[in-house]
Amino acid sequence: MNGPAPAASEAISQVVEVERILALLAHGEMELHGLLPGSSNCTFLVTVRNDTLQSLAVYKPQRGERPLWDFPQGSLCLREYAAYLVSATLGWGFVPPTVLREGPYGVGVVQLYVDVDPEANYFTLRHRYSHDFQRLAAFDALINNTDRKAGHCLLGTDGRIWSIDHGVTFHAQPKLRTVIWDFRGQPIPTDILADLRAFQQRLAQHKDPLVVVLGQLLSPQEMRALRHRLKTLLTQGTFPQPPDDWPSVPWPPG
Repeated sequence: MNGPAPAASEAISQVVEVERILALLAHGEMELHGLLPGSSNCTFLVTVRNDTLQSLAVYKPQRGERPLWDFPQGSLCLREYAAYLVSATLGWGFVPPTVLREGPYGVGVVQLYVDVDPEANYFTLRHRYSHDFQRLAAFDALINNTDRKAGHCLLGTDGRIWSIDHGVTFHAQPKLRTVIWDFRGQPIPTDILADLRAFQQRLAQHKDPLVVVLGQLLSPQEMRALRHRLKTLLTQGTFPQPPDDWPSVPWPPG
């Protein structure tokens, strides 16, 4: 995400590698190691392996989701997968490779485990990775993220910014709650707007495979709200301001 763009051959190899990882996550044999501490929902550390590849991953089964008053029961894993698809389609790649599949405890989301600096979070990284966090702020506004904590922003050992925990997103009502308000009211950079316009063109094609899948993961009202938020970002061309009628920062913020 930082530094010069990769050469064509490097970009192709990156795409091939992501496809290999997605195939591993979707079809590999899964071995559970145990629950990850500190998670509000059942979150398992697992190893996924096939004949040629293996990796640690995070498995969040639908049946282990804690009931919430404002999100339909069993929908958080669907929203996690939708967030990955939007991030990947935008070309921003914040969300680690993610699939929706059957596992030992039923259907759930399986996400690549990323090695990160345990001491890093949004508050320690925001000045060094300002443009990455402008993208992430736009992403959160687009998906209506209601729980962007500082600890959900990770610095990988690969030097990339990653973002995790996107289960409470895509609500039809405005619910943006985030620690990333540094850019409020500022113009959205032109390259970010260009990516958003390209995404808008994809959403306008109702038979596009991406749109079909998102329509299966989200309700019709949520799809309409997604398109409306996207149009608002492009029309206004500025990062949103904190809401007056909704807590603008999650608690705890870390």
